[in-house]
Amino acid sequence: MDNIKEINEYLDRVLVSKEQIQEMVADLGKRITEDYNGKKLILIGVLKGGFVFLSDLVREIKIPVEMDFIAVSSYGSSTKTSGVVRLIKDIDVPLNDKHVIIVEDIIDSGLTLTYLKEMFAARNPLSLKICTAFDKPERRKVELKAEYSGIEIPDEYVVGYGLDYDGILRNLPELYVLDRKIYEK
Repeated sequence: MDNIKEINEYLDRVLVSKEQIQEMVADLGKRITEDYNGKKLILIGVLKGGFVFLSDLVREIKIPVEMDFIAVSSYGSSTKTSGVVRLIKDIDVPLNDKHVIIVEDIIDSGLTLTYLKEMFAARNPLSLKICTAFDKPERRKVELKAEYSGIEIPDEYVVGYGLDYDGILRNLPELYVLDRKIYEK
């Protein structure tokens, strides 16, 4: 971006408050703790957007847990998915003796997570599930449901809490609707 605006110039309104996010993360952490107590668990964070959610979530999980990261892209600098998923960084550990949860910021079209599920399933984990902070079922292009789903949101362009617009605004503590004048030029 060549000229940086004030943050508020990008934002339309708060969609999910910091308090709602904290409550959602605590609930998901509690559920995962109960479901995986006594099991070898690895959380795989999907970069870049998933890092904020993963860092909050892991602190709410009260059992030993391993973490790794994968980086994929289906957007580039566009506001719409290309439908083609590119692997940028793979995980560093084998999955064949672990229960795996893929941790993602948002499920939109479902294409990226379908790709990741198929890729990880081929590595023979003990189990494979998805955890997402936000879910936009209206945008789904494939049938996909997260076993651990935070907050369902409408089909709006959202930023904050790890989600970006052209590489910025991930640092906002709440989930905002991006002002249409920013991306409908």
